Amino acid sequence: MNEEAAVAAYPALAGVVALREAGWTFVHRNVVDHVPTTIEGFRLWPGGWIDAVRVLGDAEAMALRTDSSEPPGIVWEKTGTLADVTEALQTLPAPDHPLAPRLVRGIGPTLRITMTWNGVTR
Repeated sequence: MNEEAAVAAYPALAGVVALREAGWTFVHRNVVDHVPTTIEGFRLWPGGWIDAVRVLGDAEAMALRTDSSEPPGIVWEKTGTLADVTEALQTLPAPDHPLAPRLVRGIGPTLRITMTWNGVTR
């Protein structure tokens, strides 16, 4: 299914397309019969800020922004329908904007990337 057909079948995906066009990167971790069952995306900002979104379906999505501390502090989050969450992300001010959220409301998971190079895992 191409992007145009997917948006026609599931109009809420238009928000995901808009995020991608704004510089987001998306990964599809769970795919069944060539169709993603979960969509996850992120946007990296200067200064170590990260926006992230997870979509489980048209009616179930969540997003958050973390700061650059370790472990990362959650400064903004939104749950709801895919349309609500993508709209909120599109209107969320950039981290360097005076009205951007900065107060840490919770602690996020530590991102750990494991790589194997020449038989050595790090």
